[in-house]
Amino acid sequence: MKLRSKINLYTTVVFICLLILINGAIYFTFSRMMYSHELDRAQEEAVKTSKGIQAGSSILPSALLRAYVPINGMLRVVKPDGTPIASVTAADQQELLELPITYHRGELRKIIKFKGVPYAFISMPAIWTAGEVTELQITENLQSTAAILKTLQAVLLIVTLAATVPVLLSIRLLSNFIIQPISSMILTMREIQQSGQFKRIPLPKQSKDELYQLGDTFNDMMDLLEANYEKQEQFVADASHELKTPLTVIEAYASLLKRRGNKDPKLFEESIEAIHSEAKRMIDMTQQLLMHARLDEKWKVEIKDISLPELIEASVRSFRQGYKREIFLDLQFAAMVRTDPQKLKQLLYILLDNAHKYSEAPIQVIVRTEQGKALIEIIDRGIGIPSAEMDKVFDRLYRVDKARTRRTGGFGLGLPLAKDIAAAIGAELRLDSVEGQGTTAQVRLDIVNSL
Repeated sequence: MKLRSKINLYTTVVFICLLILINGAIYFTFSRMMYSHELDRAQEEAVKTSKGIQAGSSILPSALLRAYVPINGMLRVVKPDGTPIASVTAADQQELLELPITYHRGELRKIIKFKGVPYAFISMPAIWTAGEVTELQITENLQSTAAILKTLQAVLLIVTLAATVPVLLSIRLLSNFIIQPISSMILTMREIQQSGQFKRIPLPKQSKDELYQLGDTFNDMMDLLEANYEKQEQFVADASHELKTPLTVIEAYASLLKRRGNKDPKLFEESIEAIHSEAKRMIDMTQQLLMHARLDEKWKVEIKDISLPELIEASVRSFRQGYKREIFLDLQFAAMVRTDPQKLKQLLYILLDNAHKYSEAPIQVIVRTEQGKALIEIIDRGIGIPSAEMDKVFDRLYRVDKARTRRTGGFGLGLPLAKDIAAAIGAELRLDSVEGQGTTAQVRLDIVNSL
């Protein structure tokens, strides 16, 4: 069953049930009030009749009862053994004489039904004319009351049926209002599935309701998916382009080896070296691409308080020994920072590696404070970055000097990775560069406390 049908069905059933319950309660309460009123009235008549019987002891019983008989009922006096002393009915209530005779031994008031007609029945002790203890029973026809209640019942039924029509219409409008954005979303999804194009749901106007938020969230998701799709397409295109060059070189040298390799040992050596170099280059590039792909899925960071000077010194010492490169470390400030130490080390290695690749002069590392944060600066005096290309340096596979990159081994993947790491550990990463003069990489971290 469709959602629209479920809303219509369930809402209609619930509303009709509530309407029936409310109207039923009204009818039940009103009928009880009317019958109770009739019983009170009949009881008052019975009391009045009992007093009249005691006052008129000298009058014949039948004449006495005739004076008090209800206009639509019956008076009856019953002995304790259940035999009637007298029974008097109104002219049109003769059939009440067929009512079974019972001595109730106490006061009793209730609604009884006889031949489908409701009657108010009152039974109370009374002293008969000769001083005999008896029961005075009065029975009054309530057919007019039943007719009123039947009319009320019909009115409530008509009201119930009449209220159902606008309810069905309003429920249909409500279901259309709820379902329309969902239907639009389903239609848009089908169009996306068939056309392969990213589309958005048209939203009529700004609103704070959940349906508008649903459509707005869907459009935001489409924006995100489209942006990611375009990035993936660009990434695949760039990666394919980058892998094409070493593959071409390998194919060229392999062909050369096939033609002349056995005759020229020098050419053989050169070809093998070139193939090995390009294969190694491809392996390194593939590893970095895979690392990016894995990091895109999920970052796992372990944030804790660490001593920044110790981490900087250890990182610089390792890099200095590994690359035999001169690095000047200037610790102007010592503090505890809250970050992931391994990720921060990885970030520093990437920035030091860039400084190492693109400069020949000694690298300078400065740790200081700025605007209440710990600031790590890695400064090189290398080729720098043109100001017009500064906004591209964090794009994957972007390289400032493509001619020098083959010598240095850069693939344009380090800075994008550094940017992702910085975002994951809560650090701010910034590059300042002047073409031909060098680059300064800045990493800002929140300070836990000073040392």
